[in-house]
Amino acid sequence: MGSVEVSGFKNAALPIIYACVLVKDKIVLENMPNISDITCSFEILRGMGAKIRMLDKTTYEVDCTDVIPCSSEYDLVRRIRGSYYLLGAEFGRFGKSRVGLPGGCDFGVRPIDQHIKGFEAMGGIVNTEGGYVEISSEDGPKSASIFFDVSTVGATLNIMIAAATAEGTTYIDNAAKEPHIVDCANFLNSCGANITGAGSDVIKIRGVEELHGCTYAIIPDMIEAGSFMVAAAATAGSVRINNVIPKHLESITAKLIEVGADVEEFDDAVHVTGCAKMRKTSVKTLPYPGFPTDMHPQMTAMLCRAEGVSYINESIYDNRFRYVEELNRMGAQIKVEGRIVYIEGPCQLSAAPVIATDLRGGIAVMIAALMCEGQTEISEINLIERGYDDICGKLRGLGADIQKISVPDPVGVKKAN
Repeated sequence: MGSVEVSGFKNAALPIIYACVLVKDKIVLENMPNISDITCSFEILRGMGAKIRMLDKTTYEVDCTDVIPCSSEYDLVRRIRGSYYLLGAEFGRFGKSRVGLPGGCDFGVRPIDQHIKGFEAMGGIVNTEGGYVEISSEDGPKSASIFFDVSTVGATLNIMIAAATAEGTTYIDNAAKEPHIVDCANFLNSCGANITGAGSDVIKIRGVEELHGCTYAIIPDMIEAGSFMVAAAATAGSVRINNVIPKHLESITAKLIEVGADVEEFDDAVHVTGCAKMRKTSVKTLPYPGFPTDMHPQMTAMLCRAEGVSYINESIYDNRFRYVEELNRMGAQIKVEGRIVYIEGPCQLSAAPVIATDLRGGIAVMIAALMCEGQTEISEINLIERGYDDICGKLRGLGADIQKISVPDPVGVKKAN
């Protein structure tokens, strides 16, 4: 029995941070997660001339009045996927942009073709040679009607940011509906933008001449919350998860109830109690409000406890299964066929040296480590820290025996530059 506080949503904070580039004024951002992706994003903006102050652990003041366009540092930008939101922000404010191709977790091809389609529809000339994405235009971004070929979160956000101050009215059709898109629209509207329809298939952006500063709180992290919910069920524990929006968690809640866990909802919290015997289930990842792809690896780890064969159909990314080898190293019985992962259970997991293959795969092996006896060593935890604020401290608060240690490089071995 225990409780844990969920931090602000990384996937909402990143586009909002870069959208600050549109604003020639001071902005105060609250409920910011203390994670490496956020730190890196602030480093990028500081390098471009932004003034950023930490007011407390979760609150920052951001002033992008004097940012210099097309000046982001390549080595910083390539560390994280969310840096591509700088494209829309620079294009929207300056009518041009030059940003290195983004980085992030490696689990298959994640093209930016829909971003480019949107920028071109708005009058941008896009070049993607030499490791950079460059956008140029004679008179800045123009309003347009854009239909995305697929529902894409990143492109929806990027075009919405670019269109906030573009002359005329821009329509985004087949828009993604995720909560962080609504959050970014709400932020921009708090700065004086005129955006309607966020969270639906069609978003309408009436361009305004300029934006002003505001104070804005980031929504809670639904993936962090879901990870703690799954961890509670996986360990047959009982955990109250605070600072959440229960509606954002409905697809996760439904699956946990299906396998036998008890989930009680409150205004801003959920309480998950695991069960002794877990039933098998099937999961298909889908765009919101479907089951999130970012919860796929965690569910796989949990389903090692379920009786029978469960399966997860990954419909978003081509290859999100690198973590499976690590779980099998711990004694799991998992196989992958195409985009489907099959989990045979129940199986007794055992401690083993494993690695975090990516952000969500890393938290999956951490959940698996909580499920088995013995001491598990997880390396490459920097990938986990990209998206989970004080994960070791929060798990210790729930009774886990976990600590972060620094391992020196072997004597005589030099790292490549």
